Amino acid sequence: MARQQGMLALILALVLAASGLLTYKPLQLGLDLQGGSQLTARTFSDDPAVVIDADGLNAVKEVVRRRIDGLGLSQTTVQVAGKDKIIVQLPGSGEQQADLDRAARQITQKAFLQFTVQQADSTEQYDEFNAQRARLRALLSRELANLQGAEDTALNAATLAQSRERATSLAVELDAVERSIATLFDSRALTGEDLSRAIAAPVPESNGLSYQLNLTFTPKGGQTFADITKEVAGDPEGRRIGIVLDGRSISEATVGAEFRAAGITGGGARITGNFSEAEARNLEVQLQVGSLPYDVEILESRSVGASLGADNVRRSLAAALSGLLLVALFMVVVYRLPGVVAVIALSIYALLNLSVYALIPVVLTLPGIAGFILSFGMALDANVLISERTREELRAGNSLYRSVEAGFNRAFSSILDGNVTTLISCVVLGYLGSGLVRGFAITLGIGVALSMFTALTCSRTLLRLLLMYSGLRQLRFFMAAR
Repeated sequence: MARQQGMLALILALVLAASGLLTYKPLQLGLDLQGGSQLTARTFSDDPAVVIDADGLNAVKEVVRRRIDGLGLSQTTVQVAGKDKIIVQLPGSGEQQADLDRAARQITQKAFLQFTVQQADSTEQYDEFNAQRARLRALLSRELANLQGAEDTALNAATLAQSRERATSLAVELDAVERSIATLFDSRALTGEDLSRAIAAPVPESNGLSYQLNLTFTPKGGQTFADITKEVAGDPEGRRIGIVLDGRSISEATVGAEFRAAGITGGGARITGNFSEAEARNLEVQLQVGSLPYDVEILESRSVGASLGADNVRRSLAAALSGLLLVALFMVVVYRLPGVVAVIALSIYALLNLSVYALIPVVLTLPGIAGFILSFGMALDANVLISERTREELRAGNSLYRSVEAGFNRAFSSILDGNVTTLISCVVLGYLGSGLVRGFAITLGIGVALSMFTALTCSRTLLRLLLMYSGLRQLRFFMAAR
């Protein structure tokens, strides 16, 4: 008795915890159910001799996925489409333009980082370009501040358009100057592949906070960095170490004469360049994940209306509720008291299942809902097996309590075999399948695992407790009279 009460307390605690979790952490719906945004990108190479095969496209997809994950954008799906396309889906409001812009930047920026050394006899040209860069940065910063102020005061569309046009023009000029500076530097055998870590960190300044990137090299990269800093340490011409990202020089620095003997050791470096927090965080993600192996361009950016999602949700819920009611009616009519227990256990199963989806979290799509419904059917099948085994024992003349226990024991191997083979299939589908297939496999796998608990533990505990009441220990509550 005490053991059954303890199990009942555990089941009630799980039900309360699951209910509370679903109250404070609602389920996350996929793009097909709640709408959102979708980016379609094309992978290509400027070199006509380069052929991007399936492995190359998957490599691009993996880099893109890790970059998007690094931004903290939840519920996103990244998948391959055709021979050269990547599709990124961001569920949620189609008005989340900021998230869409951040994702687009992460997708299209190659993030190929190089550490370079300034060429001899280029100091005069460098000083000229550096002065131009400082002027353009100041003008662009002022224009962006003016643009923000114009948007805040809701000026007319023409004024905003002019301000955006000036800011775009200055950004293009600045990009050209930074690329010109990069031509004054020769690359060395030190790239982003030699980084083990990149962290954005704030730097207090007189006019507020700016951000820098603190880099940690691999052992090999640290030695290479020491060698190239030794090369220019205390250079009489004032030659610099340059950091070039995708063909643009983003930072340069001289190396003091005190490093002539061994260069800068310690395995680390800093990139300073008056970065904003957003710029530094984006660059941090790109350097941590690595560069894209090929070029990527955005072909299409579109919003998917939530009305389609609402329609899908409504139809799915109607079908699911209708099926649940029919199943509950069937179980109660055919299996009587064990059927009532099975309905309660299946309700607990559904609640626990949804709470696990919210906890992980699992993004529910239509294939995911299909996996949930299929797992529900398997949970029902387990209860049917137990009830039929119990009836067989009763027909053999065994007592009610012994028949119930034998029903669970004899059904266990069949339930276990069926669920294990399904779980193996889920693992294979999850590992080899695309995003939608993986969603189906995840929901089915979670459901199958939970069905073992509800069928073999919840149902057994509830039925044992009910059999303690003498009024329920009658054959007519389990099967028709013989």
